[in-house]
Amino acid sequence: MKKRKKIRWKDILPYYLLALPGIIYMICNNYLPMFGIVIAFKNLNFRKGIWGSDWCGFDNFKFLFASSDAWTITRNTILYNVAFIILTTALAIAVAILVDEIRSRTASKVYQSLILLPYLMSWVIVSYLAYAMLSGETGMINNAILKPLGIEPVSWYNAPKYWPFILVFVHLWKAIGYAMIIYYSSIVGISQDYYEAATLDGATKWQQIKRITLPLLKPTVITMLVLQVGRIFYSDFGLFYQIPMNSGTLYGVTRTIDVYVYNALMKSSDYGMSSAASVYQSIVGFVMIIAVNALIRKTSKENALF
Repeated sequence: MKKRKKIRWKDILPYYLLALPGIIYMICNNYLPMFGIVIAFKNLNFRKGIWGSDWCGFDNFKFLFASSDAWTITRNTILYNVAFIILTTALAIAVAILVDEIRSRTASKVYQSLILLPYLMSWVIVSYLAYAMLSGETGMINNAILKPLGIEPVSWYNAPKYWPFILVFVHLWKAIGYAMIIYYSSIVGISQDYYEAATLDGATKWQQIKRITLPLLKPTVITMLVLQVGRIFYSDFGLFYQIPMNSGTLYGVTRTIDVYVYNALMKSSDYGMSSAASVYQSIVGFVMIIAVNALIRKTSKENALF
């Protein structure tokens, strides 16, 4: 009978202690809030408390679907996220490949830092930078670009037709750095033997990217895609609330589910409705992850997450 190997706690205890802060944070941030799911099915009364409040079934969920804006906010949320996923993935991979071609380590680190810097900025700061560019009276675009060209200034915060492009541009400017770092780390991990062999065979740089880099990036792209699709019913609140300055004129193209719920919550203080919207988004996200992973498993089983 094979002896069971004795666990040496003195050797592994330091690793558990190092992981403890992260575990505590994950429990507090990800698991304890799940208790609030019950609020979505309650007519919350603070005097009675959460458990003492009356059950209301699915009444809180009716708020989203019964609203006249239900189609608009759902359309905006989905279409913006689809555009973000496609464009961010394509541009982040392209930038990661370009950065990988920089042979100077110092220059490479400088470029990586500059590209990542917008991701580290608060949306409040980004909103003021956007305002400095788009302000009707003092904005740089109107005063430094349009006026010298003899073009009439544009009241950007009252012109909905421009905002789908503005929001996509701001999102790419801010988010591309983080995605680029992930893809760049995958590219760095590719063995140089492949490229050396391809060079000896006379392959051009584009052929090396097409035949080596992109195929080997496939697992990373699929993982990122599944994670992003899982949040397709969520929107970046800072992007859609702070950047347009919550302008009512732009609601048709800037209001998403998160912004709509926040505005409704501020007006009616209906916490049950807010919780119902979060539960609805989580359920849809879970279903989307399962569906996309099943699709990937059918076409490429080895690249599926589960």
